[in-house]
Amino acid sequence: MLGRDKEERRLKKAKITLMRNPKFALWSGILMVGNTVLDDDTPSARTNGRDEYYGRKFVASLDDRELAFVVLHENLHKAFRHLTLWRKLYEEDARLANMACDYVINLMLVRMDASGEFIAMPTRDGKLVGLLDTRFDKMNAKQVFDILKQEKAEGGGAGGDGEGFDEHDWDNAEEMSGEEKEELEREVDRALRQGMMAAKRAGTDKGDAQRAIGDLLVPRVDWREMLREFVKSVAHAKDASSWRRPNRRYVSSGVYMPSMISEAMERIVIGVDTSGSISHETITRFLSEVKGIAEEVNPRHVDLMYWDSEVAAHEEYDTGTLPNMLASTKPKGGGGTRAACVSKYIKEKVLNPECVVMLTDGEVYDWGEWEVPTIWAIVNQRNGNITAPTGKTVYVEEL
Repeated sequence: MLGRDKEERRLKKAKITLMRNPKFALWSGILMVGNTVLDDDTPSARTNGRDEYYGRKFVASLDDRELAFVVLHENLHKAFRHLTLWRKLYEEDARLANMACDYVINLMLVRMDASGEFIAMPTRDGKLVGLLDTRFDKMNAKQVFDILKQEKAEGGGAGGDGEGFDEHDWDNAEEMSGEEKEELEREVDRALRQGMMAAKRAGTDKGDAQRAIGDLLVPRVDWREMLREFVKSVAHAKDASSWRRPNRRYVSSGVYMPSMISEAMERIVIGVDTSGSISHETITRFLSEVKGIAEEVNPRHVDLMYWDSEVAAHEEYDTGTLPNMLASTKPKGGGGTRAACVSKYIKEKVLNPECVVMLTDGEVYDWGEWEVPTIWAIVNQRNGNITAPTGKTVYVEEL
């Protein structure tokens, strides 16, 4: 029993020490997200994007600096939302997706503490365990994945024969309900902002670290995928148990439990800023993407609203008329930019949508109050100058 307690104490101490160290203040909030579990079944370490799992034997094999490195590694997977943002990469090539995520994180960690005073990448027999390559500096997982994919196609071994020291629990991440994913998104966002404040107090909120947090708050991924993931995650919140697809979490144990399938969504609201600063081509491209996403989740009603300082036009579509939306829509407006008019209009008309998708240039003087999941597609703000104070933000480039 004492041996078991020893590893539990070491794991707890590692997290507390990291949270108290000014060098890692940016990550102090994320270290408190989810549960931390030490068990005898996990071969090494893993996360589902919310909870962390560590194997007792694995923890015992690490010295204190290596354990701290592994703990931060798992928590950066959570901070970067790797297991939700990059699900498509995993479905395309699981091994390369795992490698890409690890390459991004390990290089960041090594550069956080170059001298290895507090954290150190695990080693065995004098050799590093895990993936590390300086050519992936300042890249995200998708950029690294594309390089590895190209190398694999050319027979280059996809970045070598090395493997990571941990596991990535993509299946359990996918099995979270829509509500769980939404709550995790909010919790990670809060944790990152808390880390920014902690780093500011510690005087360590400068340079690359601060920019990294900015990128995490508004991840630099394809805006189309962000929109699709957002709408589909809301759709998944309307879950119903089904035995048609067994829950993968339990199959390996020989236990068959019902999985969750989504019912059709009732209503989606699409709000388009027509204050004059967004080109017609961008509006058309945006509507085309949203229409395609809507057709995937099969809402019974789609409310398309054009707005400036007020809702200038409200067009209604159903499953039969949605395919013709681009041909039939008639944009109106051209005044100020007051997004609050849309949230007010939704309440007045008692529309009760499952989610709202807003396109705007971000020059908004009243964002409004929103009681439903909302995503803001902001045009021409790739530098992150404007982030919506509510909901989720994604950047869209003009044509």
